[in-house]
Amino acid sequence: MTVSCGSLDEVRANIDRLDRIIVPLLAERAGYVSQAAGFKPTRGAVVDVPRIEDIIVKVRALAVEANTDPALIERIYRALIESYIAFEDGIWAHTHSAP
Repeated sequence: MTVSCGSLDEVRANIDRLDRIIVPLLAERAGYVSQAAGFKPTRGAVVDVPRIEDIIVKVRALAVEANTDPALIERIYRALIESYIAFEDGIWAHTHSAP
């Protein structure tokens, strides 16, 4: 729930507070993405379009439940997923490289 702020400094303090919560969650998600790379047999499997679209459907529904703009959440998640795909691709290449 968003609290009404009395100043820009208060707005920024609340954004900073949320970032302190969000960043550890993103790091945890990265840990699972890293593990996923180990289960994928080919580099091409890193990009799983049906899974991406499933995530988008789910987060849009969560956005509606949270009374926020589903299109905004979709844009954020598509950028997030793109970043995690690049991360996972690097992990996949490193863990599947020839010794």
